[in-house]
Amino acid sequence: MTLSGAKSAAARTGLRRGLTEFRQQWTNREDLAGQIIWILLLLGTVFFMRNVHLPGTSVSLGAATVPSMLGAGMVFGALNGAAGYLAIDREDGTLLRAKATPNGMLGYLIGKILSVSLGQVLGTLALLIPSLIMFPELAPGGVWSWLHLLWVLAIGLFATLPIGAALGALISSPRSIAFVTLPIFGLGAISGIFYPITALPVWVQDIAQVFPMYWLGLGMRSALLPANAVVVEIGQSWRTWPTLGVLVAWSVLGLVLAPPLLRRMARRESGSSVAQRREKAMQRVG
Repeated sequence: MTLSGAKSAAARTGLRRGLTEFRQQWTNREDLAGQIIWILLLLGTVFFMRNVHLPGTSVSLGAATVPSMLGAGMVFGALNGAAGYLAIDREDGTLLRAKATPNGMLGYLIGKILSVSLGQVLGTLALLIPSLIMFPELAPGGVWSWLHLLWVLAIGLFATLPIGAALGALISSPRSIAFVTLPIFGLGAISGIFYPITALPVWVQDIAQVFPMYWLGLGMRSALLPANAVVVEIGQSWRTWPTLGVLVAWSVLGLVLAPPLLRRMARRESGSSVAQRREKAMQRVG
């Protein structure tokens, strides 16, 4: 088989693997229950915010929070999901088996990207569809709102998945995932998810604007909220071009960092390293 043919076969294997993992994730009883409970908690949160309005507007604070949560959920799901899967697969030997197969790492990465991306899209829909019923003021632009949402969703995946993979390549075990999770929660607290970011000190606003969570939330809000909701944003503007620019910059950063880190991780995988991680895990359990 030629090199291009081997890579094509690995890509097809990766696509099948990704679809299988996605299906397992959303049909496994425990995983599905966790997803449903989390979505119900978020919907309950915005429901109790429905009678409070953004200052100076008729827009419900609950409606304004929905797109913000979609953006934050994408960051959390992509970064935490990609990093967590890589850490788990390193410990149980999945990565070592992929490394031992010709073009196996290519198929593995394609599968992970597909499964995490599909999970993000489905999770977004699971939260958005009930919210549209609860808050009719969402997506006032009709088709244009949905097209806007699509490009934000697409660039959001590019801006977060490679960074998640890079972080996963640096994590030695699933128990270290807190080093990814806790900073994401911290970003959620300063990125204007549950309240307008303009209520925070300017220096906190400046920090939040460095990271993609704020910009994804802003992009989602610009797609789904009425025009008058912009009065609570920084500069009273949706800043569409800066949103695109920052997210593209994070995409480029992730695509630059992820490949060498993943190659280094793959080179270090061996039977002895997997055995050592398993032994450490058993010692902790014991």
